[in-house]
Amino acid sequence: MQLTVTGKQIAIGDALRSRVEASLGAMLGKYFGTAIEAHAVFAREGHLIRADVSLHIGRGIIVNSGAAGSDHYAAFDAAAERLAKQLRRYKRRLRDYHARPRAPTDGAEWARSFVLAPPAEDDEEDGAEGGAGAPVVIAEMSTELPRLTVGEAVMRMDLADVAVLLFRNRSHGGINLVYRREDGNIGWIDPTLDERTATPA
Repeated sequence: MQLTVTGKQIAIGDALRSRVEASLGAMLGKYFGTAIEAHAVFAREGHLIRADVSLHIGRGIIVNSGAAGSDHYAAFDAAAERLAKQLRRYKRRLRDYHARPRAPTDGAEWARSFVLAPPAEDDEEDGAEGGAGAPVVIAEMSTELPRLTVGEAVMRMDLADVAVLLFRNRSHGGINLVYRREDGNIGWIDPTLDERTATPA
């Protein structure tokens, strides 16, 4: 496993790096096996230290976790505990997912994703007249659009600790979206129409 431990305006010593490596190695050995790569980033957050840990454990499967603590070790331990909880919750499904034979990936589907700058306050007052309301693209990336079941999509969204996941539904081939609602539940959007209720064109 390739491990990167970095600090944002914080010095990272060999003792902390060794602690992160040993802890992640033991966790992976217990719950999963191995990972492709791991990143741990430490940063100051007010009077606390924040640790963000990311594990790339398989093709398209990334597990993210973060926590804040009074020092580097407390922050990392809390983030690692949350990471272990996520791996424990999905251990069986992750093992089954990797044990299943996969179709060749030459037909992998890709989608473009963009990061947009928030509108400036004066743009909101002017409105969209004269094209002033057009969003500014900060970044543009290509993202693989995975073919998953709804359960697998929810699992990946939870592991990656993201609010939304776009995927192609394995059962019917349509584009679907799962998202985390403010009430803590998971929402699922499936725009495909039932043939019985669709009106003929």
